[in-house]
Amino acid sequence: MKCSWNLDKDSTGVLTVEVDGEIWEKAQKKTFNKLKAGLNVKGFRKGQIPDQMAKRYIGTDHICAAAVDEVANEALQEGIKEFNLDLVARPTLDVQEANKDKVILDFTCTVSPEVKLGDYKAIRVKKPEVEVTEEEIDNEVKHIQDRYADWVVREEEDPAQIGDQVTIDFVGEKDGVPFEGGAGENYPLVLGSNTFIPGFEDQLVGVKAGDEKDIEVTFPEDYQAPDLAGQAVIFKIKVHDVKYKELPEVTDELIANMKREGVDTVEKFKEEAKKDLLSRKEQESEKTFTDEILKQAVDGAIVDIPPVMIDNEVNRMYQQFEQRMQSSGFTAQQFLEATHQTENDIKDQMRVEAANRVKTTLVLEAIANAQEINIDEAAIEEQYKLMSEMYQMPVEQIKAIIVPENIEYDLKQEKAIDYLKEVAQSE
Repeated sequence: MKCSWNLDKDSTGVLTVEVDGEIWEKAQKKTFNKLKAGLNVKGFRKGQIPDQMAKRYIGTDHICAAAVDEVANEALQEGIKEFNLDLVARPTLDVQEANKDKVILDFTCTVSPEVKLGDYKAIRVKKPEVEVTEEEIDNEVKHIQDRYADWVVREEEDPAQIGDQVTIDFVGEKDGVPFEGGAGENYPLVLGSNTFIPGFEDQLVGVKAGDEKDIEVTFPEDYQAPDLAGQAVIFKIKVHDVKYKELPEVTDELIANMKREGVDTVEKFKEEAKKDLLSRKEQESEKTFTDEILKQAVDGAIVDIPPVMIDNEVNRMYQQFEQRMQSSGFTAQQFLEATHQTENDIKDQMRVEAANRVKTTLVLEAIANAQEINIDEAAIEEQYKLMSEMYQMPVEQIKAIIVPENIEYDLKQEKAIDYLKEVAQSE
């Protein structure tokens, strides 16, 4: 086989492969035998037609055209191997020439783009320091008080305050006409919770049990229902009661009611709360640190991403979105209908993030190659073992789902990030 590769724009080019000689002869013979086996000629049994007669019926051109399928994949793989092409999409095939002597195939291929790295070794980022204050620990204690608090009905003459719960009936009207989804009965609303649109809860401060009131508010411009977005409406309110939150005293008994193993006193709860807060803050600090390093590495790199790579990432992100919807008890279609959007609307919103994800992956891959980061078989096997324990599945079953090359790729990405972290913290 003779191969040539001509790269054009958008990381797309044409791989031309010429197949002749014994390979092409065998492909034609195999194709002819298949076609002959299905040929019906009066006076002959199926499959018993003489070759010369069968060739007259089938025709050389048809044999050659059909024989392309016999050599196309082998020809493609030969070209990929010779030019070390990293395809990022399924190639398209055009037959430039096909006769009994040879076939010339043109594969239009989109390959992983060239990445021009910036000076990633000059990146310096200071990891945010973390600490836990007494105020933060006290707030954790208050959360426990809130959990075990009682709602107590205020006296009829006592007005509602921020933090109180008001039980209301409400009907929303636009231009004097009730609108869909704008009504409710015996709705418990905590003032200051920002459950309703801006301005709604503020106007309930000061109401008392038995009050009736009209509230004028304007829906946000980006409200999910287009017919209400940016529109001024009136809610007619009837207040049934007003309740305030009565917090329990912070005691060892209160903490023991949580039934958390090893935590049965106020002091012990504060110790555990401090550990948990510190752990969360350290994770947030690590994420902030990593994100800033990646941002600088990605911003410093130049890469012309083929549109198909962004399209593929958008499709992956949309599949993840569908899975999240399903896990929350909804379907993607229900979400689209509720928000008056289409699948393309959601995908368009994902496109910027998708492009950033693709570029980040390409930059990390380029850094891994530049630093000659390699993953040995032992590391891959260890990863399979960890995944087996995580998903409670046999290692062989994991291997049947995830090929070693994917594990190797992910580990290379992780090691590239680790390398950047070391560089960013160096003197």
